[in-house]
Amino acid sequence: MTTEELTPRQAGKLSNEVLAEIERAVVGKPEALRLVMLGVLAGGHVLIEDLPGLGKTLLARSFATTLGLDFRRIQFTPDLLPSDVSGAPFYDQRSGEMVFRAGPVFTNLLLADEINRTPPKTQAALLEAMAEAQVSIDGTTRKLPDPFTVIATANPIEYDGTYSLPEAQLDRFLLRVRMGYLAPELETAMLRARIDRAAPEAELRTLASPELLLSMRAAVERVEVDDDLVEYVMALVSRTREHPQIQVGASPRGGLALVQLARARAMLEDRDYVTPEDVKAVAVPALAHRVTLKPELWVRQVSADDVLGRLVAEVPTPTTLPGAAAGTGTGAGGAAVRGGTGTAEPAAVPAS
Repeated sequence: MTTEELTPRQAGKLSNEVLAEIERAVVGKPEALRLVMLGVLAGGHVLIEDLPGLGKTLLARSFATTLGLDFRRIQFTPDLLPSDVSGAPFYDQRSGEMVFRAGPVFTNLLLADEINRTPPKTQAALLEAMAEAQVSIDGTTRKLPDPFTVIATANPIEYDGTYSLPEAQLDRFLLRVRMGYLAPELETAMLRARIDRAAPEAELRTLASPELLLSMRAAVERVEVDDDLVEYVMALVSRTREHPQIQVGASPRGGLALVQLARARAMLEDRDYVTPEDVKAVAVPALAHRVTLKPELWVRQVSADDVLGRLVAEVPTPTTLPGAAAGTGTGAGGAAVRGGTGTAEPAAVPAS
């Protein structure tokens, strides 16, 4: 496929082909794969937080291979320095000049493995890269390759030798994904597939390129979002700031993440418009890591995912149907006609 402008439906079809290819290597985790794909399409960074040995590293490498992205991996350790991430100038004896040696952050897809094992000073080396797609060293700012995506992994159960991610860095992850154990029958199928192929991992095809991924991201921007859904997103974010069990609510960046992830999900579902179900499906992954619960909930082992799940269920869902967005025409009988689809559907209905 060429790198010319893609429609949302063309980009969604290619995205589903990428997912189907990756599922040959990462078995039994379709929902986790979809969430990571949404993060990549929405142009954000992904935090995968789960137990060791569940395929987090394989997942990141599989995305890089199938999307045709340059891939680097950093194993975060307590002695890792910021210059080990971003790079540093060094003296070239042959030329007698200071030359910048780029660090592993200069790539398309960076796997930050066990990011919570390195001190805050080194974690902060990623902040500018994740927020601005650039690094500043010795007064010089250097742009990172485009696209640039960080997939970070963290082990949530070990506390010795780990450092909690600061809220500022957590907020720069578009979403947080949990993988979980495979069901016994799926794990059995995974073991059988490993025996049958007589190789450690499945060989994946490359179906895209950095330029094509940028076109897919541009297609996300053409997915329509009705005003009622913008208000629904705002209601969810505002509720996190007023909830009695939440000490610090989601930032404005959380609302932006929710909108972009919902648009990407609509594209995967072969639509060029967002529905309330798109927003609800990504609300917990997009917002749970951005809130801070009150201390007593930690003692009671109540997670942010649990609180956000109940919050989403409590906030009224708008009864929004496609066709009310700007740029749509009006067909016979007052039904709004979506441009380019040739279908007539009722306009938005206010929530009761």
